[in-house]
Amino acid sequence: MTETTTTTVLIVGAGPTGLTLACQLARRGVPFEIIEASEGPQAGSRGKGLQPRSLEIFEDLGIVKKVLAHAQVMPMDAIAPDGSSRRVGEVPDSLLNRPDVPYPASVITPEWRVEESLRTLLGELGGSVRFGSWLDSFVESGQEVVATVTRGGAQESIRARWLVGSDGGHSVVRKQSGISFVGETRDDVRMLVADVAVEGLDRDSWHMWRSDDDMASLCPLPSTDLFQFQAGLAPGVEPDLGLASLQTVLERVSGRSDVHLVDAPWASVWRANIRLADRYRVGSVFLAGDAAHIHSPAGGQGMNTGIQDATNLAWKLAAVVGGADESLLETYDAERRPVAEHVLAMSNERLASMIRDRVMPTRRDISTIQLDIGYRDSALARDDRDGRNDSSTLRAGDRAPDATGLTTRDGLTHRLFELTAGGSWSLLNFGAAPLPAIEGVRLIDAQDSDGSLAAAYAPTQTTLVLIRPDGYIAVISDAGDLGAVTAYLRDFDLTPSSPSRG
Repeated sequence: MTETTTTTVLIVGAGPTGLTLACQLARRGVPFEIIEASEGPQAGSRGKGLQPRSLEIFEDLGIVKKVLAHAQVMPMDAIAPDGSSRRVGEVPDSLLNRPDVPYPASVITPEWRVEESLRTLLGELGGSVRFGSWLDSFVESGQEVVATVTRGGAQESIRARWLVGSDGGHSVVRKQSGISFVGETRDDVRMLVADVAVEGLDRDSWHMWRSDDDMASLCPLPSTDLFQFQAGLAPGVEPDLGLASLQTVLERVSGRSDVHLVDAPWASVWRANIRLADRYRVGSVFLAGDAAHIHSPAGGQGMNTGIQDATNLAWKLAAVVGGADESLLETYDAERRPVAEHVLAMSNERLASMIRDRVMPTRRDISTIQLDIGYRDSALARDDRDGRNDSSTLRAGDRAPDATGLTTRDGLTHRLFELTAGGSWSLLNFGAAPLPAIEGVRLIDAQDSDGSLAAAYAPTQTTLVLIRPDGYIAVISDAGDLGAVTAYLRDFDLTPSSPSRG
């Protein structure tokens, strides 16, 4: 007899997206199972760039210090073939010395390190990944999903209210849901990617080379003794991932024989898959991360977009478990799919440039992209401000900016993100009069000692700002209309946990 277990959310795939979703659910007390087909944590640096917005999410989860301890903060020098140096990942001047942007720079860290930090957090929250378990099939009834999972040669049935596919570009969840994956696979655009040990090269720079018909690079991987090796692969060439072959490619492109690859513990071939799911939800089934969108690495956005997918979806699932209206879940596709469309367009442009110029992308301006993501047109964005299309005016749907110098009732000074951390609702009160307690909402009296809060939020003397659990603005009322805030929460039956005051 097939054993049957019951849970609320079944997550398929334990990469950064699935792990983020699991951690977000675990800290909200939502029952879940997370399964992964591989027998253990996956090797390889894979996606190695974390954007500022991802670091903000990790701060909210309480793991940003651990992540940064294994990371190299951009910018860093890249050594070109002629020996000249250029800056890679240079922070735009527009992000420097800004209290509202606590992490202005992207960082490089192996993807397995990100997963390691998330798995550790998951364990602390009482969860774990079931490795060596893969999804065979499922039946979705509109009210629940019954999945058949194989582990150790035995099958079991998992009954879940929702199924989330974060199982990558070849997603079983997406395929069995009948969701189209629109786009193209360019077999003429391939790249060797490997983690390699190197002799004869310093670790202070990202080394790049370009020949008449190819490119290659060696990027030091922080917290390891390895470099990530990337090199173009000509159309029709059968890939050889052996160490000797990688060495030959390096010497051919770089023209150097004094740099030696002495080990390659992980190697792979990347192909230009550029695709987007035509929808992110079918009934009780959702897609997130690479299962929903595959990007060119020239954009440096795939892992980061998946982390934000998970953060957006998690609080909404938790809210519905807590009694919120099911219509809240419709906003997941409405908010996140347009983001992937934008990122795909941007990464396509960068891929074309990379192929044309045979040079690795430098990510100079990418830091701002994830910070600029917002949901102004969402059903979850309401405000009474003028100038909806003015990008310089903070509006509902925008990312809630950080600020320094907030003095709380205990006389201590905090950053805003310190007060809003924890994945709950927060209400900033710029008015002089204290507010009555609102169920499930942390009340923050906006006593601004250094002007950074006023600079970020441009408030009137009565402004109220309701911040969502994922760090985006739900409501702005310059008129100080508390009724607009309570009506918003009432419309979606959003009444989570208990209130507190900062």
